[in-house]
Amino acid sequence: MAGKVKTIVSEKVVPVIEKLGYEVVDIEYGKQSDGMNLTFYIDNDKGINIEDCEKVSKEIDPILDELNPTDDVPYILNVSSPGIDRPLKTERDFARNLNKEIEVTLFSKMDGKKVFKGTLISYDKEQLVLEQNNQNLTFSREKIAHIVPIINF
Repeated sequence: MAGKVKTIVSEKVVPVIEKLGYEVVDIEYGKQSDGMNLTFYIDNDKGINIEDCEKVSKEIDPILDELNPTDDVPYILNVSSPGIDRPLKTERDFARNLNKEIEVTLFSKMDGKKVFKGTLISYDKEQLVLEQNNQNLTFSREKIAHIVPIINF
């Protein structure tokens, strides 16, 4: 069911959000403590504030009512910023973090470790390269579980 809901809203709702000037970073549909939730994570170059989330929510709520992507299963609609420490998922995320420090977590150990930190120096659809202690480490994208920026305050 979750896959179907995400497919429907990706095709019909994401273009509406993009026309408003936002990038849809992720969509989640699943059970939370308060019931089923449909969450859109949005971003733009200026960042996201509560007014942006409210604007998108008001625009897409009637569209979702008409689409009925959950086949009448009640849900809570959420529109949120993905946060500054969100996982890197989109091409834009990788471009924004090029030459910055990131943390890569693998599904299984490589050289006895699952977590690597370094500077993202290149990437493509198949792999990414980190510079760590003046060495380049290449990771196959299919073996990566999680990639996040390192935030230093």
